[in-house]
Amino acid sequence: MAQTDTNVVIDDSRSSWSDLWTKEDYLAIWLGFLIIAVSLTAYFGFGPKAEIATKIQAASQIQSVEAAKAPFKTTAWYKAENDLNKIKGSNSAFGKFVSHWTKHPGYWKDNPLDAFIMSDAQAKTLNDKAMPAFEDAQAKAAAALQMAQQAEEAAGIAAFTDQTLNGAAIAKIADWRALDKKASSAKKKTANKAYNFIPTLIGLCAFFIVIFGTGLALMKKSFSEFAKGFVIVFLVAVLAYMLGGQAISKQYGFGAEAWGILLGMIIANSIGTPKWVLPACQVEFFIKTGLVLLGAEVLFGKIMAIGIPGIFVAWVVTPIVLISTYIFGQKVIKMPSKTLNVVISADMSVCGTSAAIATAAACRAKKEELTLSIGLSLVFTAIMMIAMPAFIKAVGIPEILGGAWMGGTIDSTGAVAAAGAFLGEKAMYVAATIKMIQNVMIGVTAFCVALYWCTRVERQAGKTVGAGEIWLRFPKFVLGFLAASILFSIIDSSLNAGMADAMLDQGVVRGGTRLMRGWFFALSFAAIGLSTNFRELAKYFKGGKPLILYACGQSLNLILTLTMAYIMFYLVFPEITAKI
Repeated sequence: MAQTDTNVVIDDSRSSWSDLWTKEDYLAIWLGFLIIAVSLTAYFGFGPKAEIATKIQAASQIQSVEAAKAPFKTTAWYKAENDLNKIKGSNSAFGKFVSHWTKHPGYWKDNPLDAFIMSDAQAKTLNDKAMPAFEDAQAKAAAALQMAQQAEEAAGIAAFTDQTLNGAAIAKIADWRALDKKASSAKKKTANKAYNFIPTLIGLCAFFIVIFGTGLALMKKSFSEFAKGFVIVFLVAVLAYMLGGQAISKQYGFGAEAWGILLGMIIANSIGTPKWVLPACQVEFFIKTGLVLLGAEVLFGKIMAIGIPGIFVAWVVTPIVLISTYIFGQKVIKMPSKTLNVVISADMSVCGTSAAIATAAACRAKKEELTLSIGLSLVFTAIMMIAMPAFIKAVGIPEILGGAWMGGTIDSTGAVAAAGAFLGEKAMYVAATIKMIQNVMIGVTAFCVALYWCTRVERQAGKTVGAGEIWLRFPKFVLGFLAASILFSIIDSSLNAGMADAMLDQGVVRGGTRLMRGWFFALSFAAIGLSTNFRELAKYFKGGKPLILYACGQSLNLILTLTMAYIMFYLVFPEITAKI
């Protein structure tokens, strides 16, 4: 024991340097940063950085010339923008390698095997079938481009001083862009290629056994027992990806996460999960590593791009809703479990499953409580990502306001982006950015819950709580999440916008860390399902109180977020909104 003052006692005996390579939280950080280090080295050390820089410079120069020529964005400016969007680090050899070996079952409509295997004949049939629609869309886009260029030329002859001609050119250019986007979408449907994901999945399964099995061996657990059981966990995750890729599932946002839990629960509560599979159900190890990688996607530069309005929506409303929901659960509906109460409150108010995992670790919630919270989150997320865009369109809420509203209330980052896309590009950008800002609250929430639980909830009469206990309770993997966020934010700020997008976002993240994160999350949800017993879960759902808590809390969240978004984006900072 080392006493620092009369109120704080730190128990030095409860942790040691060996924790750095024998404890799950730290191993999740090391594994996450190993993946980050490999991705950064491959893209920035050996990637086509110079070639990409040349392409970006050429396109940017065209945009500069066009911006100086006309008071609006010309067709040439937008063509250069299209060229910039095509520049992706993931198109490099390493990007293609990683993309190939992290493939998961894809889209299918009628035959599940289409998610795994497509022959040359099938690919040709699909391409031939889609070709007429593409040719038609391409012809319409070409005609629209010609009309846009003619309108632009007419405005140029008048030296861009005739506002009527300028307006006509802007309208024609907008028409061309809409048709060009349709043509691009139609073109993708003619680019089907033969594939067979089964050998890839076998290789990926072996890779995961090695990296996670090594971590478990360092934690003094059996590598062989994990390897044997992991095959079943991986198969459930693969089936979850397959079902999530089905046309109707994709339409309604029922993805691999929800299917993983559902399939796992069906197995666990029907035939029963074999005992030899349970050592591989390393839920926290999988998701903690994934959350470290999530930090690479939370960039402070992107946060500041939206500025104070987004910060108010994400950082002011969120703690108000979290605290209010927790108090409501304790004082009004009398939730018997404080840990379940706070995990649901954090899950619903912050950012879904990621916050739930961190909060559950901080307050030491039971596995069943975490499972119940995640299940509620996934159900409400699927409903909200469909219902909210439809409601926003029906009542005529402005696109940016709608995006901000969804970004602050829909739990899953992926669901937020998908829901925003229903409204438009601006809505998707605002929604995704606000969710990114909200993700920063994961670490803050975990720390505050750990502090509150140690000093108030579990404090024994007449005893002081040591700072060491708070540190012990704090989920260390959150430090990896924050470190990754800071590292990638620094790299992002050191690059120009084009290079940051091409090499960092479209390279290291989308062609590396995010691919692995998706799999880690899928594995964790499959493991949750396989290790969940309905009889154990039922007692926590007694009286429907968790559902009431979530529904009431989310209702408060919807009202406060919409109100705050309207005040910040349209009353206090309308000039920021105008620039989006």
